[in-house]
Amino acid sequence: MKPKLFSELGLSAEMLKAIAKLGFEQASPIQAEAIPVLMAGHDAVGQSQTGSGKTAAFGIPAVEKVDATDRAVQVLILCPTRELAVQVSEEMHKLAFFKRGLHVLPIYGGQSYERQFLGLKQGAQIVIGTPGRVMDHMRRGTLRLDKIRMAILDEADVMLNMGFRDDIEVILQAAPVARQTVFFSATMPRPIRELIEKYAREPRTVRIEQKALTVPTVEQVYYEVDRRYKIELLTRLIDLHDLKLGIVFCNTKRMVDDLVDHLNAQGYSADRLHGDMSQAMRDRVMQKFRKSGLEFLVATDVAARGIDVDDVEVVFNYDLPYDGEDYVHRIGRTGRKGREGRAISFASGREVFQIRNIERFTNVRIQRGKAPTAGEVLEAKANALMEKLRQTLKAGEYKRQDHLIERLLEEGHGSTDIASALLHHLQTGEPLTPGAKPSREDRPSPAASSPDYLSGTPAKGERWDRPEGSERPWDRVRERARPPQPRTREYEDRGPSPEKFTRPAPRPAPIAEASRVPPAPSAVAPRVEPEAPREPKNAIPTPPAEAPSPSPKASRRTPAQQIRLWMNLGETEGVVATDVMNAVAGTTGLPMKVVGAVDIRDHHLFVDVASEHANAIIAKLNRTQIKGRKVKVKVA
Repeated sequence: MKPKLFSELGLSAEMLKAIAKLGFEQASPIQAEAIPVLMAGHDAVGQSQTGSGKTAAFGIPAVEKVDATDRAVQVLILCPTRELAVQVSEEMHKLAFFKRGLHVLPIYGGQSYERQFLGLKQGAQIVIGTPGRVMDHMRRGTLRLDKIRMAILDEADVMLNMGFRDDIEVILQAAPVARQTVFFSATMPRPIRELIEKYAREPRTVRIEQKALTVPTVEQVYYEVDRRYKIELLTRLIDLHDLKLGIVFCNTKRMVDDLVDHLNAQGYSADRLHGDMSQAMRDRVMQKFRKSGLEFLVATDVAARGIDVDDVEVVFNYDLPYDGEDYVHRIGRTGRKGREGRAISFASGREVFQIRNIERFTNVRIQRGKAPTAGEVLEAKANALMEKLRQTLKAGEYKRQDHLIERLLEEGHGSTDIASALLHHLQTGEPLTPGAKPSREDRPSPAASSPDYLSGTPAKGERWDRPEGSERPWDRVRERARPPQPRTREYEDRGPSPEKFTRPAPRPAPIAEASRVPPAPSAVAPRVEPEAPREPKNAIPTPPAEAPSPSPKASRRTPAQQIRLWMNLGETEGVVATDVMNAVAGTTGLPMKVVGAVDIRDHHLFVDVASEHANAIIAKLNRTQIKGRKVKVKVA
């Protein structure tokens, strides 16, 4: 398609001036196709990947069509998350900069009601909001939709996946029938098509023809790695490619918190973004990330919707997304506006089949990478250090230390020895000032001669145990979380005896030695039975009588204030209790406390929920997915 200039699209002088102020001259493909259709007043369906400029594609016609003299809401833009609503609002403010009398107002949960009431009362013509808060204002009577000229659904597929379909239908039904309806989405699943058929009038389809749904400038690669070594591989890849700004996606809020702690402990600058954080905290983190005050943002899918930072170098799928649509949205955070980017995914065990599903969905081959060795990381860091030294020497922007060097030379040290000693401090991370905390660049690199758990296997008879004192922080966390091992009958009766206790065979995993040591003798009291005569020391022990088969587990009683629900997923699909709790909280917006006990069986599960919210939970969950499977819920 031939590139088009914005001046060729029939826009007003004020809009062309605003676009020039933003530094744009040539329209992107989705903008060149969508703007003329929307300016002509047609309903439209736009499909293009994240980061293609679709906000301006619907934002420019929206601003152009608003009557600035009419202080009523004329354009409504629905977004799935607060972050995306804020991003769209900022873009709309820039586009409306030179149009006098036009007011843009974002409304979303977590923000002061008073500010939103005041903005609506003063006559905002363009409202950008999340479905929940828009519905709230409609119920309060503070938001009227009777003069809506254009209704826009941004990231429509995400809103439906989050369970907002009923809210969207209520909002669209409240708007005038003669309105202009616009759908923008990266993917077009069946629920989106049904919504378009119901509420759009002879819509024009604007689709950017491409062989893949993902951004072509993004290099995509995956590494097959055991779950225990993901953090080690992550840090190696960061050091190998000298990455400075990236997003790491995890599937759970707990994993986000743990990973941020590990990265910060190793000298990286990282912070978290997930649903348990207040809006003020999320805004502070995002502001810091946009200004490159953070190296890595670790986030969940829902919290990261709408992240728009142009210079993101890499997206890590630390946990693989549950479906291809989430993968498209994730890697769309990098490679924006023609820039190059990387998308690196970690797969363990059977997750490799999930990679194949993503490839089929995106129609893109994801290359398999080989985990870098510790020696390769050392060499990469040495090369990066050498390049920095070359640039510093060429620029001459350094403070001369001739007097210190002369003192060392007078003491008999050679110039090459002095330089080598300084480089040694830089490479090993030993701070030159006593008590100073080494930064990321000063962290000690992994020794090339140390055991490599990522790219090798132990020799015959070799143990994988790490030397004393070299365990990693997450090893200690894992050991504390390890459930206690069952004690044998002999161990219970006679207490821990070194000659009787047999260690398990060594496994190829870096597990701290302390985890295999039995408790101290004082921790377990020996069982005393004075009535029974003591057997001779060398007597052959009598085998214990066969234990009766365990009786079936008694049915659990549901608490009075809760109701028991049945769900069509179980252990066979890999579902755990956390998945169920996250699904309820993510789709309904209710706190975790509304979920009670979760009883998971082979092919189904039972979950107790608060009785007052049961109908809402059933309705929302029946429109969502867990582990890529469609959820069916009913009262048990």
